[in-house]
Amino acid sequence: MKFFLCVVGVVLIVEGVPWFLSPQGFKRMLLQMLPIPERVLRMMGLVLMLSGLATVYLAINSNF
Repeated sequence: MKFFLCVVGVVLIVEGVPWFLSPQGFKRMLLQMLPIPERVLRMMGLVLMLSGLATVYLAINSNF
């Protein structure tokens, strides 16, 4: 559980960096995403989740 909370904390830090460093730029980026169809955004989310899952799998099963 301790490791899980550390991972969640790191994710929150990484997600918060763009908001902190360039809030105006992040707003512009979000506005540019409005015309993108929901289907495309869902596929992008699926690809990101599968990439994250593969990364975790490879990290756990590596011999480092």
